[in-house]
Amino acid sequence: MPSNLTVPLDDEKLRPISSSRPPVFAADQESLFREVIELMTLNRIQFAISGAFALHEHTGIWRDTKDLDFFMPAQEAARALKVLENMGLATEIADPVWLAKARRGDYYVDLITGMSNAVVRVDYCWIKRANLSQVLGLPVRVLAPEELIASKIFVAFRERFDGADICHVVFGTKGRLDWQRLLHLIGEHWEMLLWCLVLYQYAYPAYGGYVPRAIWDELLQRFRVELEHPNQGIQFRGNLIDDKMFAIDVTEWGKRDILKEYRETAEMIEPKSEKAA
Repeated sequence: MPSNLTVPLDDEKLRPISSSRPPVFAADQESLFREVIELMTLNRIQFAISGAFALHEHTGIWRDTKDLDFFMPAQEAARALKVLENMGLATEIADPVWLAKARRGDYYVDLITGMSNAVVRVDYCWIKRANLSQVLGLPVRVLAPEELIASKIFVAFRERFDGADICHVVFGTKGRLDWQRLLHLIGEHWEMLLWCLVLYQYAYPAYGGYVPRAIWDELLQRFRVELEHPNQGIQFRGNLIDDKMFAIDVTEWGKRDILKEYRETAEMIEPKSEKAA
């Protein structure tokens, strides 16, 4: 019988490996990152660094990356695009709901205003609450652990799952989180947080105490209420997690396209006109 644990070598190379060893950035890559940080700071664009640098800030884990993630409100992203375009970078709005990019050669920076499903949106509180830190020797704000978790909670696709990162943030911070802030960020999608915390408990059974008992009690009580009194107003939310794997529910089974509804109400990244700039 063939083993279902065998991972093809090509797929294995694509999977990020946890390590405390810092990546060695190419000179062109580091130069781009530094120039963009300095230019954004000079132009007083409000941002917080996320991605590999935020993960390291809160867990000690390094991950090699070709991009640098800037989290910011949508209105700041429009300003940032213009600044980066004037810098001579190739820019594009990859998805007006959440993502714009600026590139030089093989390296690029991402301007992120929320998650692709539009459930989680970046506002100025994210920037205000971010940790004062350094990236490549430059003073910056790095996403706080609560916002970092919120930014990863819906990254649960077939191709990528950030649940391990969330577990590492809880473990790396020893649970010293503003749990009420985290509950506020997740809002009505609290089941996603409960799911991640169950995963954490499984991964770190000896460190379950890092999650306050009051949080477990609150989430499990909510879950019991949901089981006893199902919310008939929301019959399907699967495509908020993965629109490909849950496509059949909408396209063939007639379920509500809640993903489309969320995305239609999101504040878009809009290019700044020359006149407005």
